[in-house]
Amino acid sequence: MLLRLDPHSKSIETPVTMINATPKQLRKAADIQEKIQALQKELGQLLGGSTETTATEAPMKTKKRKWSAASRRAVGAAAKARWAKIRAGKIQKPTKKFSAAGRARLVALAKARWAKVKAAGKTTL
Repeated sequence: MLLRLDPHSKSIETPVTMINATPKQLRKAADIQEKIQALQKELGQLLGGSTETTATEAPMKTKKRKWSAASRRAVGAAAKARWAKIRAGKIQKPTKKFSAAGRARLVALAKARWAKVKAAGKTTL
């Protein structure tokens, strides 16, 4: 008879062939399972902790920070002020512009790069 224990569960996983098991075999399997659980409990006591894990245990979650009411108000007020400035048009994204000479230099470099690629018989860089 083949029985497998799920390390994350206290239950016995039974293959499909266990459907035909006799009551005597099932009782023996249950006794073995009880012995295993007792040994796990004893091991946990010896090591100073529990060695059992269940499938329903959630992984450790980080604790959420709690903001005070004053902190939430301050952050909210700062956000409102930022949006008010943006809507009023006082804050604009800085635009970077190339001079005509700078743009011409970049165009010349790109054309030289592509000429080299095309001379090599390629169609992509």
